Amino acid sequence: MAGSVGVGRRRILVFGAVTVGAACTPPLRGTNGEKNEVRTDVEPLERRFTAFGPLSDAHWLGTALGQDARGSAPGPTDVRVVGTAQLRAGVGAAIVGAPQWHFRPDQPGPLPEELASFMPKSARWVRSESFDEEVTGGAYPGAFYLRIDADQVYFDTTNPNTPAGPGTLRGRGLREIAR
Repeated sequence: MAGSVGVGRRRILVFGAVTVGAACTPPLRGTNGEKNEVRTDVEPLERRFTAFGPLSDAHWLGTALGQDARGSAPGPTDVRVVGTAQLRAGVGAAIVGAPQWHFRPDQPGPLPEELASFMPKSARWVRSESFDEEVTGGAYPGAFYLRIDADQVYFDTTNPNTPAGPGTLRGRGLREIAR
């Protein structure tokens, strides 16, 4: 009789382990080589990048970084948010003209192929690490390149979160900067 109780416990433990393992295995994404779909909605961007004010003509991707080949329990997934958006007229020049950020000519790094057709070939971009820090609040990695002649922003971030304050650069509103 004692032997049958042990077998019953083993079955329950094995069943429980299989159930937990199945529940914790993340779904595979992108394994068939499918491309990410380019998004054009601006609301998620405006919530995260409030420093730029209203945006339009956005083309961007939200891509899960890395893939867990071990089949371990799912954990936090890093998401790269990268793309371009149109700023209101004059906003790019107003931001770049603020002396505290020290913008310099720079070029974005490797671009996802899905976005290549939305990037001008010979555009001149500027970037400021101190401005990047203002936009991200130091809470996540991000780079923001501005194209002054076209009032365009190119952003490349990882895990951008929604800031606590509405539309500010650490207390300094965009309208104040544009004056």
